[in-house]
Amino acid sequence: MNADRQGPRLAVVVSHPTQYYSPWFRWLAESGAVQLRVFYLWDFGITPKRDPRFGTTFAWDVDLVSGYDWELVPNRSASPGTERFSGLDNPTLNRRLHAWRPDAILLFGYAYRSHLRLIAWARMHGVPLIFRGDSHLLGRPRGPGLAKRIMLGLLYRQFAAVTCVGRANHDYFQTFGVPESRLFFAPHSVNAAHFNPADPAVRAAAAALRARLGIADDERVVLFAGKLHPDKDPMGLLEAFLSHQRPGRALVFVGDGQDSERLRMRAARDPESRVFFLPFANQSEMPARYLAADVFCLPSSGLYETWGLAINEAMHMGRPCIVSDLVGCQRDLVEEGVTGWVFRAGDRHDLGAALERAFASDLAAAGDRARGRAASYTYASTTDGLLRALSGIGLRRQPE
Repeated sequence: MNADRQGPRLAVVVSHPTQYYSPWFRWLAESGAVQLRVFYLWDFGITPKRDPRFGTTFAWDVDLVSGYDWELVPNRSASPGTERFSGLDNPTLNRRLHAWRPDAILLFGYAYRSHLRLIAWARMHGVPLIFRGDSHLLGRPRGPGLAKRIMLGLLYRQFAAVTCVGRANHDYFQTFGVPESRLFFAPHSVNAAHFNPADPAVRAAAAALRARLGIADDERVVLFAGKLHPDKDPMGLLEAFLSHQRPGRALVFVGDGQDSERLRMRAARDPESRVFFLPFANQSEMPARYLAADVFCLPSSGLYETWGLAINEAMHMGRPCIVSDLVGCQRDLVEEGVTGWVFRAGDRHDLGAALERAFASDLAAAGDRARGRAASYTYASTTDGLLRALSGIGLRRQPE
């Protein structure tokens, strides 16, 4: 860090490196807005691991750990991970934070042993905490139960500031009693520079992919990319597409997971259908996958599609999106008939109707509008929100 840059000392505590957050940490460090150190609690993303929902072992093929200060805190959990409370158990975390002497701590999530120990430690030592999470209450019209309201209300009161990623997330925090004065909009964003539809190499790779699959230039392609898991409802998309199959339409699945075989068997029952399956694509391959399609679909029917960062990626690539009404970003990014289309989660007839509206539209124009919408969801805008939160708790960058 440049010694002339006197931003506040910000410790970030997050489970593991990801393709979404690590480039932001690099961007944040290079900006000089803060003096940054990231404390990782698990080595997923650093060393190859098996992801049971993808059904494969992989490591991201983009650099996740250079360009910013970070350390991996030893995790003593017998079964490390983010699927259980005990999966992040890092006894030396608080001692390491104390040694670094942060002015504030940005904490991602709360539902792990290490997080609760950290919250208690920060309160005891007077270190202000900023919370970042992306939960919402979509699909739960009755809202949380009384016990959860009380417990999470008490928990969120331990934070000096809370960053919200979008409208549904903002409403969630208000439900649990976080006042507007402590809420700061810091939108979910992705590495926009990586998702550039004008990149000649990406354009060539997208054209080559369509040619390899035998997809004509005038065919309209719907893309699903992600884990082939029931929560994502890829089967609902397949059934809706087959019900609305017409010449000049194709559906491409990119990914692996427990539904893979079922999907292939169902598609095989309609041998004339234009349905294609591609394996998991790593981060370097995804721009071409998006560009090879005309519209992206995220049909999640589970309650925990907290945002859907693939929507940001697809929109940066100039692709409009079809999403279910349980996808957290839909109120922010997907405007019906403008940047995409929204349908009732789990309703295959409604998804089919959304597909028809998309196919009947000018997808190129909708894609241009989608790219314009995504342009407001960048690392710069996320950083602006974080800096407002820091300023709100009395921490500002000092003059050079």
